[in-house]
Amino acid sequence: MLLLRCPLLLLLLLLPLHSRPQKLPTRDEELFQMQIRDKAFFHDSSVIPDGAEISSYLFRDTPKRYFFVVEEDNTPLAVTVTPCDAPLEWKLSVQELPEEASGEGSGDPEPLEQQKQQITNEEGTELFSYKGNDVEYFVSSSSPSGLYQLDLLSTEKDTHFKVYATTTPESDQPYPELPYDPRIDVTSLGRTTVTLAWKPSPTASLLRQPIQYCIVINKEHNFKSLCAVEAKLSSDDAFMMAPKPGLDFSPFDFAHFGFPADNNSGKERGFLKSSKSGRQMSPKPRVDLHRVCIGNKNIFTVSDLKPDTQYYFDMFAVNTNTNMSTAYVGTFARTKEEAKQKTIELKDGKVTDVFIKRKGAKFLRFAPVSSHQKVTFSVHSCLDAVQIQVRRDGKLLLSQSVEGVRQFQLRGKAKAKYLIRLKGSKKGASMLKVLATTRPNKQSFPSLPEDTRIKAFDKLRTCSSVTVAWLGTQERNKFCIYKREVDDNYNEEQKKREQNQCLGPDTRKKSDKVLCKYFHSQNIQKAVTTETIRGLQPGKSYLLDVYVIGHGGHSVKYQSKLVKTRKFC
Repeated sequence: MLLLRCPLLLLLLLLPLHSRPQKLPTRDEELFQMQIRDKAFFHDSSVIPDGAEISSYLFRDTPKRYFFVVEEDNTPLAVTVTPCDAPLEWKLSVQELPEEASGEGSGDPEPLEQQKQQITNEEGTELFSYKGNDVEYFVSSSSPSGLYQLDLLSTEKDTHFKVYATTTPESDQPYPELPYDPRIDVTSLGRTTVTLAWKPSPTASLLRQPIQYCIVINKEHNFKSLCAVEAKLSSDDAFMMAPKPGLDFSPFDFAHFGFPADNNSGKERGFLKSSKSGRQMSPKPRVDLHRVCIGNKNIFTVSDLKPDTQYYFDMFAVNTNTNMSTAYVGTFARTKEEAKQKTIELKDGKVTDVFIKRKGAKFLRFAPVSSHQKVTFSVHSCLDAVQIQVRRDGKLLLSQSVEGVRQFQLRGKAKAKYLIRLKGSKKGASMLKVLATTRPNKQSFPSLPEDTRIKAFDKLRTCSSVTVAWLGTQERNKFCIYKREVDDNYNEEQKKREQNQCLGPDTRKKSDKVLCKYFHSQNIQKAVTTETIRGLQPGKSYLLDVYVIGHGGHSVKYQSKLVKTRKFC
């Protein structure tokens, strides 16, 4: 009989009491269940209860000893020790109980202090020892009676650990059983996703006990126990809720795994805590480790991973009745590389058309064939703003947002190679025209004023004409104005969808053309031109466009202007 089920015996053996005749108590299941429910009973105690897992803490190089008593010979016995975040040295030994502790007690009993000293001073017979960080077991189908001692030591660092002991290992089975093949299989591998599959635990499939599976993902190493995972994670982290049926949950949806976090992430995850004294604790280091419990599914897809990155995956079967877990054999996998971008070669002085998908990117390369003092990059973003980066031989020279037409002049270098990265808009696809040249006087793009709006004069509006004005530059350019009649319900949203600045006059109907003229002014303050468009219909709406055409024939469209003639004059 194992007196783990009545831990009061050890309290009698190990705590100083008045000397009196005593009889060792027998197993009391009702008392045991009451004591197990009362967690405080075993808090910081050297007694191991029968059939319950205890958690404790070891200081480095400070040994700890636990006791339990087996009253009868040939008793089954199982002891499990789970290291958490550091390797452990542990030893299980047994020694005979004093005769007074196992009989009815006859004559004058030996003082309890002498019994305690006799028990604790003897080394006993060593049954098993282990050193490492694996979950290790001692199992015996027939153990002798006696006082069992479990000695534990951590030489590496302060650490947590767990201990479980039972005299009924066949019926208890608190740990989920692993299948005959406990490996995790990687069934699918992508650039940002990994699909895992595993065989179900017999505890769930045969014994019908409630089992849920918890996946742990990190970039450092595999874990041998869920206890080790919990030690690594912040104490404030909790298990995530299981995903909705039929939907795989991504533990990386929050900005935490290899992506920049927002300013509130620390607060949300409880990294900063205030003590009662009002002082603020230093923030805990961020851990690139995540766990998610997914119910009883045995296939799962992890998403939002980084391309070309090695990840470690661990699976734990958790008995939800006992909250005790068993680790599958972990695995690792490297996500596929990002598809290599095709680099577009730029030719000196030639305009290149570039199309970029929404949120996409394109790479361009410019390698001048001759030595040069300066290099000029001209970028015309036809739709929304795009991001441009220019590197020379790997060194970043430029990083800016470009809207409309922009020109960048950089210092040259002999035999230099330039790599241009263009990142598209989040709103939609991007279209650009890019020109690179080492000859500053060869510019295909026309110069533009800072303000490319067309202004309409309301007081000059008539039933058949409208008067507009726009800004020019000091460079002599050709300007062409076009008109198009639109419906009265034509709105700004429709106009915005047609704002492709790269579509030139050659895409317009001949009937839309109003006129073309050359214009410039050496005085930038006076670089303004006006024009009256005649022959319009009363009460009608028109969309006006002004195109400026450069020396190389490349055109840029000003912002369209919606006007309406008077209905009555």
